Amino acid sequence: MSEEIIGKVSDFFAKPVVAGIELTGALKVGDKIKIKGHTTDLEMTISSMQVNNVNVTQANPGDSIGIKVLDKVRKGDHVYIITA
Repeated sequence: MSEEIIGKVSDFFAKPVVAGIELTGALKVGDKIKIKGHTTDLEMTISSMQVNNVNVTQANPGDSIGIKVLDKVRKGDHVYIITA
């Protein structure tokens, strides 16, 4: 397994539990990611994501996306894609 940094958390909303992420790499629904920071260490599979409040299946570098997360994440946490 390898991890490659593909973005950074830019925002977090507690209700619903959603993270805003600035992408530096491509991401698609079904990808496995890790969000890691000083007190954050979360692995999850992307089940859905939005760009400008519109559901998308893929996002590209430079996009700002919103994803539902399993737990609290913090602004500045790094987002990694996990590949086999």
